[in-house]
Amino acid sequence: MKFTLSWLRAHLETEATLEQITTTLSTIGLEVEGVEDRSAALAGFRIAEVIEAEQHPNADRLRALKVSTGEGPLLSVVCGAPNARAGLRGVLALPGAFIPGTGITLKKGEIRGVASEAMMLSAREMGLGDDHSGIIDLPADAPIGMAYVEYAKLYDPVIEIAVTPNRGDALSVHGVARDLAAAGLGRLKPLPEPVITPAYPSPLNWIIADPRACTHVLGRGIRGLRNGPSPQWLQDWLTAIGQRPITALVDVTNLYGIGLGRPLHVFDVGKVQGNTLTMRMAQPGETLEALNGKTYALTPEDGVIADAAGPEALGGIIGGAPTGCDEGTTECFIECAIFDPVRIALSGRRHAVTTDARSRFERGVDQALPRLALEMATATMIELCGGEASEISEAGAEPDWERNATLRFARLAELGGADVAPDEAVDILTRLGFATTHRDAASVTVAVPSWRNDVAQAGAGSASASLDPRGGILTQPTDLAPARAAAGAAGCAVIEPEADLIEEVLRIGGLDAIAPLSLPVAATVQAPALTPRQARQGLARRVMAARGMMDCVTYGFLGHTTAALFGDTPASLRLENPIAADLDQMRPTPVASLLQAAARNASRGHPAVALCEIGGAYRSASLDGQLTLACGVRTGETPRHWASPARALDAFDAKGDALAVLAALGVPMAAISTAADAPGFYHPGRSGVLRQGPKTVLATFGEVHPRVAAALDLTGPAVAFEVFLDAIPDPKRRKKAAPELAPFQPVRRDFAFLVDASVAADALLRAARGADRALIADVALFDRYAGDRLPEGKISLAIDVTLQPREATLTDAEIEAVAQKIIAAVVKATGATLRG
Repeated sequence: MKFTLSWLRAHLETEATLEQITTTLSTIGLEVEGVEDRSAALAGFRIAEVIEAEQHPNADRLRALKVSTGEGPLLSVVCGAPNARAGLRGVLALPGAFIPGTGITLKKGEIRGVASEAMMLSAREMGLGDDHSGIIDLPADAPIGMAYVEYAKLYDPVIEIAVTPNRGDALSVHGVARDLAAAGLGRLKPLPEPVITPAYPSPLNWIIADPRACTHVLGRGIRGLRNGPSPQWLQDWLTAIGQRPITALVDVTNLYGIGLGRPLHVFDVGKVQGNTLTMRMAQPGETLEALNGKTYALTPEDGVIADAAGPEALGGIIGGAPTGCDEGTTECFIECAIFDPVRIALSGRRHAVTTDARSRFERGVDQALPRLALEMATATMIELCGGEASEISEAGAEPDWERNATLRFARLAELGGADVAPDEAVDILTRLGFATTHRDAASVTVAVPSWRNDVAQAGAGSASASLDPRGGILTQPTDLAPARAAAGAAGCAVIEPEADLIEEVLRIGGLDAIAPLSLPVAATVQAPALTPRQARQGLARRVMAARGMMDCVTYGFLGHTTAALFGDTPASLRLENPIAADLDQMRPTPVASLLQAAARNASRGHPAVALCEIGGAYRSASLDGQLTLACGVRTGETPRHWASPARALDAFDAKGDALAVLAALGVPMAAISTAADAPGFYHPGRSGVLRQGPKTVLATFGEVHPRVAAALDLTGPAVAFEVFLDAIPDPKRRKKAAPELAPFQPVRRDFAFLVDASVAADALLRAARGADRALIADVALFDRYAGDRLPEGKISLAIDVTLQPREATLTDAEIEAVAQKIIAAVVKATGATLRG
């Protein structure tokens, strides 16, 4: 929400400085996001007069000017503006000045052989509008040499505040002024109540065909008007806050939309088909050519304002171009209506259109203001454009907005933590517009003003209440016992309005006046902030980063076609309102997102990347259907090095990454087995699954399936892995003790076995490891051989076994006994034979 200081002073009688105003705004909960002093950027610009204006000797469209600043020699200026002429008084920028509209710093130069020592400025170059048809042409009595800021009285800072979704009343200059007055920073100026005498019947009539589209609407015509530019003060206000002045009629609607938070719309009566405007829902196939130049395909869930030709406005959001007012308008019709906030929000989101009207209607507008706002807008339009007003046309019933709220004074300290005297609390509420209906020693009951849709919101606590951006709603499960639901709704109906009043009293009293209190300390030694499972994610992320992988944060959804490459795509995981058409499915695995990122890098000349992510994988819509995975992707080749040539990445690179993560998370490596039943997005012969026990899948790894790589435009080698963090058992709590260091040297023995080619090396390793668990400390595969020297269908696997004695040095006989156990175990498990 933006407004100028002068606009605020039009609603607030105050002597407060800009600093006092901005400080108070933040103190009472209207956080100031910025203050823009437009005069600062224009401080160096001066009024100057063109003394001579001649045709440039070397350019048809340029003129060579001699310009006077009132002191010193004349300056040579080369200018291309068509209105540059002798005697013109405009705005001059000297070398070193920053030009806001172009973003350049002015320097002396030479243009086609003629020196240019300064610059005559247009309105756009000064950042004061879009006009760049010529340089600024000031009146002949403009004092030469005077600062333009001083001449134009541009010291009017623009204040921008953050408005929370519940404070629709703060989306108006009058509402902000009301809060400041309540905080003691001046007096709120009352709104004028003009008396309009109708001169003729209304040219258009209202019909509300569907109350979903609108519940109450007013309208009035003005004929005999002359619609031209609005006065300079109004244009300055609108320009300062980023609005583009259009015509007087349109600018007046913006004046009251921002000044009072009451959106209005004007129709050109001569362009409306028929004599009736209908509030209804859009029909299938209807479209709206809007004022922003876009055409919207309407749905039956959109409320529209229609004439005999069809929709002429998306109600409460944006008007239509065919019936818009322009400089040729001689009779207009002002619309002032009440719309459903939820429907406005949904329609605006559906069509991706954001307007000032939408932002106010979806937060809730003043329910009692329409008639007064219509009268004020009528008076202003007649004042600026002339003409005479018609009778008011009306349809629907005025909203039943009146409601009460009760505040128990003791709750200010109990809930709010501030000691506020009862009289002071009542005085604050009164200054905010709450009228006292009953008061006793313990409490006060007030009538909530029409502009505070967020206080004591009707329907709070109802079991059937829907979400409403204007206030809190207690949404209850449909299967809740009736007695319990009624008790909850009754309690909510008491608590919520009181909490609203407490908030009002505390914020106007100053949120910084509440004494800070530390939370109670539950224990001398604080419990860990993260559970073991939560800490596991951070550890896995650090391990992957230490292995050279870059941590990524990607969307949890992708295109349905892409998702299908990586697993099932149930309809229950399809997005109803995706942020983009190609992001409509919850992803089966983060590997998909990482491979897409790798493909984008490859297309930009970076084919070798290592990416990782800890994110969600979605398998179903149930509570246990979301898994937390640590995933990684590597593409391309290993780095070039003098000690070893670069090679293409393979499945074992991905396996190494997965095992490193599992080892860091405390999974015993001896308990892990490897199988070849990896998911379908991996290469079927170059992938695997890491299990703990027969059923618990801890990780998958492997090369990416060529079909998947081709679909993602990945041309080089690509490997990936997934670690299922939720499947890793929680670590057992053990007392920490000094590590047990064996006093005897280990003994290492090598064995080579001849096995069938179909035998997995993991089966041989597990058999050897289990031969004597007391003595065997480690078993590792160090050679695999397959060739002509072996029988067909056979391979040779060589293992290194480490024996670690703990009670005495092993004798040759003991070593031989263990060796025989190893041979026997391997032969039994795999059918292998010991090679000689």
